[in-house]
Amino acid sequence: MTPDLIIGVDAGTSVIKSVAFSSRGEQIAVHAIANRYETVAGGGVEQAMGRTWTDTAQTLRGLAEQIPNLANRTMAVAVTGQGDGTWLIDAAGEPVLPAFLWLDARAAKIIDRLRADPRSRRHYAITGTGLAACQQSGQLLWLMQHRPAVLAGAATAFHCKDWLYFKLTGVRATDPAEGTFTFGDFKTRQYSDEVLDILGLTNLRHLLPPILDGATHSDPLTCAAADLTGLRVGTPVVPGYLDVPCTALGAGVVDRKGATGCTIIGSTGMHIRLARSAGEVVLNDDCTGYTMPLPRPGTYAQMQSNLASTLNIDWLVDLALDILLSADVQPSRSQVLAKLDAQVLSAAPGQLLFHPYISEAGERGPFIDANARASFVGLASRHKFADLMRALYEGLAFAARDCYAAMGGPPAEICLTGGASRSRAIRQIMAAALGAKVRTSARQEAGAAGVAMMAAVCLGVYRDLDSCAADWTSPLLGPPEEPDHQLADIYSKAFPVYLKTRQALAPIWREMAGQSGMAG
Repeated sequence: MTPDLIIGVDAGTSVIKSVAFSSRGEQIAVHAIANRYETVAGGGVEQAMGRTWTDTAQTLRGLAEQIPNLANRTMAVAVTGQGDGTWLIDAAGEPVLPAFLWLDARAAKIIDRLRADPRSRRHYAITGTGLAACQQSGQLLWLMQHRPAVLAGAATAFHCKDWLYFKLTGVRATDPAEGTFTFGDFKTRQYSDEVLDILGLTNLRHLLPPILDGATHSDPLTCAAADLTGLRVGTPVVPGYLDVPCTALGAGVVDRKGATGCTIIGSTGMHIRLARSAGEVVLNDDCTGYTMPLPRPGTYAQMQSNLASTLNIDWLVDLALDILLSADVQPSRSQVLAKLDAQVLSAAPGQLLFHPYISEAGERGPFIDANARASFVGLASRHKFADLMRALYEGLAFAARDCYAAMGGPPAEICLTGGASRSRAIRQIMAAALGAKVRTSARQEAGAAGVAMMAAVCLGVYRDLDSCAADWTSPLLGPPEEPDHQLADIYSKAFPVYLKTRQALAPIWREMAGQSGMAG
């Protein structure tokens, strides 16, 4: 039988999934398992590495239960996953401690000191990426201070998808995006000794794995991995980029002409501006954001990220559910969200301000403050639940505008993806707040599709990503939704107030954190 399927593995923060696609981009089947992580004292967020691998293998076996003869039909497996964080293994390939996730805030004080160092501007110029506590650099420095013996036993510092690639192939590697935005030069797509010196990590250079580009490279599936996954020994495995650029690829960012962006409304909010050359990358005075090369020559995804996006929605909905459940009413979160659109759109716009900094790790884009916390401003007794939820949606849109402003302003057209993009209220509010046309993709698994697209190019099914996108993403993009100009005018007046209040709140956040002993 001629292989005709490509499997995209996407190990996200909330869910690990394996998705089978035809070689022309049709989604065939999905098997997903809820991800699990634990919070620890001091702002730590950890994940068991062994369990992550066994759960991933289970998703691949689950696909085989849905697709007859999957092993022989599989052309390749491509792997992406959550970015940042630290996944350490020893020389034998065993974890030396649980993985530190991107949500981990223990390195916040270290990052504050690094950002105060004048050399941090040089770091930003080389990497195109601002320093943040979620990155592996700060987490390695934290380990040097607090767990040096554990760190001394490590041989390789991975990220999530690197760990899974290693378990599938036995090869220690990372991708050009993950490697360079943390430790390298975004223009050369290689590690930078100068960056490592600025970070104070030169002595840990040996932990950094080789950089491999999945657009041109694959390794064979090992016997051990074949036994666990049910796939054929020797099946090509492609090392994908991390989930954010892969999601942008799957959502359709590379095949659009002109000024294009992509906003991912997921647990975190990622706002991506396509730069078609290194010269188009806009670096801001606050030294924030990420610059990641894409698996397309000379092309970059420049991005800002507000740390919590749909986490804010979940928080407010869960508050309501707690009250309802105490009254023996049993609606689910999804049922509540499905009914919210009409209620939110019926509420008056611009009546309240909400700053969506609900994460315990604070905020990382377009400003960095581990002490930042969420707040409503302007509450009155007349405000109902729908008013609160509308303000929350507007806060997410203002956070997106804030992020795009740090990259030169919103593009003329923006692809929206992530679960919340299915909300009509979210789309309408985003379009008006950004003053941009928005389009959504019918692609349900954009991250897995993006990494599978890389595999399709790597195997020669397509000559490049542009020709691949013509089949995989363009047909799935909906028509552009124009911003409502009356609503846009309201938001243009409200946005400066949003900025003033979040700037005014910064010293209060620090004082509150100091009282609780958690100041960054």
